[in-house]
Amino acid sequence: MANIDDFILLNAVTGIGSVRLKALLDCFKGPGDILKATRGELSRVAGLNAAVIDGILSIREKFDLDREKRLIKDHGVEIISIEDERYHKLLKNISSAPILLYIKGRLSERDEYAVAIVGSRAASMNGLKNSRRLAMELASLGITVTSGMARGIDAAAHKGALDAGGRTLAVLGSGLARIYPPEHISLAEKIASSGAVISEFPMESPPASEHFPRRNRVISGLSLGVLVVEAAKRSGSLITAGFALEEGRDVFAVPGRPGELTSAGTNDLIRQGAKLVESADDIVSELDISVMDTERGAAEKSTDIAGLSEEEKRIFGLLGEGPMHIDTLSEGLDIPGEKIMGALLRLQSKGVVKELPGKLFLMRSR
Repeated sequence: MANIDDFILLNAVTGIGSVRLKALLDCFKGPGDILKATRGELSRVAGLNAAVIDGILSIREKFDLDREKRLIKDHGVEIISIEDERYHKLLKNISSAPILLYIKGRLSERDEYAVAIVGSRAASMNGLKNSRRLAMELASLGITVTSGMARGIDAAAHKGALDAGGRTLAVLGSGLARIYPPEHISLAEKIASSGAVISEFPMESPPASEHFPRRNRVISGLSLGVLVVEAAKRSGSLITAGFALEEGRDVFAVPGRPGELTSAGTNDLIRQGAKLVESADDIVSELDISVMDTERGAAEKSTDIAGLSEEEKRIFGLLGEGPMHIDTLSEGLDIPGEKIMGALLRLQSKGVVKELPGKLFLMRSR
């Protein structure tokens, strides 16, 4: 595995982004080789402009790595690179997965079964109540609630999950040493104590406007589906829903009264095919994750695997780690894609595996 310091340095280059980082990693053996590359070698990588190349060449001098590592230690933060086996499997499957995650708290295998709850910052009282209630219902079923810890719907969702004693993940558009909004510092501590606060940005990064679309993509990437509780026509939460659709994840929406401006966006989503939600049951029935109040091992034990072939058992065993893309299964088991597809079809016919949008597969609860 590559030196984590090299990942930290590369991730700190201004304007580099996850797409360019992936392009670089495709062209070089690892982050260390990228940092040692010459201007000529870097210029041959598609999509790199002069500013980013200059940033890579000067990052060792301009970025205080020792200070960053002190902040990581002082704030009790853990760093996980995309090469780490602990990296969230659903998130790893999206096209622009961050190469580095800063995590305060801990990720759990159960977080592979997560639903994002997003919506307006300037939410109505009814929207706040619905967000908190639905998050509480989902968390009570053992489903992790993901959101962005913004004012309004996001904060209500985190609080609802905490009320239920469940897990919740907060994804920030700032560094973990710059909690934003500042009035949610206490909420962030509570989330970290039973879930995780996550950022892809260096510790002291400000909440810059260009960070939030990237944050929204991570929120949807961590989740099997995205629930929009309340949103006007131009709400940023609709961007999160759009990212979910791009990655083949389900989109859900809470309906509002006709003519209500604060729900115009959610009503539009429903007209466009989003699943209407009034309770958590509407979500879990669609995702087929109805048995979530115990660890996933309980679902494994309840499934009779005696009639499965050795190949099917291997696939089933790997799916026990959480939902996976067909390509991840093929690579992890060293089985050709066409053979994996055939085995998955057999497992679906036997009722032990379910296919989700985007060629994701998960163990079906019984």
